[in-house]
Amino acid sequence: MKILLVEDNEMNRDMLSRRLARRGHTVVMATDGQMAVAATLSEQPDLVLMDMGLPVMDGWEAARRIKGDARTSSIPVIALTAHAMAEDRERALAAGCDDFDTKPVDLERLGRKIDALVKDQASP
Repeated sequence: MKILLVEDNEMNRDMLSRRLARRGHTVVMATDGQMAVAATLSEQPDLVLMDMGLPVMDGWEAARRIKGDARTSSIPVIALTAHAMAEDRERALAAGCDDFDTKPVDLERLGRKIDALVKDQASP
């Protein structure tokens, strides 16, 4: 599966991309929301992992644009954020994200969410 990882923190990006690659995923990366929107169009990933606190364009707006474009609206987006309040989850879902996970990332939990979303996409 091709995953677009959108993360501006180099250490987080490196750690998460290596762990996803070890699980057999192809990982493409973007470091800000504007790049995320462009990469979603050009790469057509199977799923987007979106940090919400991004430069240039934040993850909330990037998710809204990805979900608002007919060419990318069906691509699942999982919000990743250090903010774990219920309002943050609601805000991410309102922006169009399909799920929400907190940082630091628990890869087992995130993996279950990825698998569930991709399974839902494959269902008729």
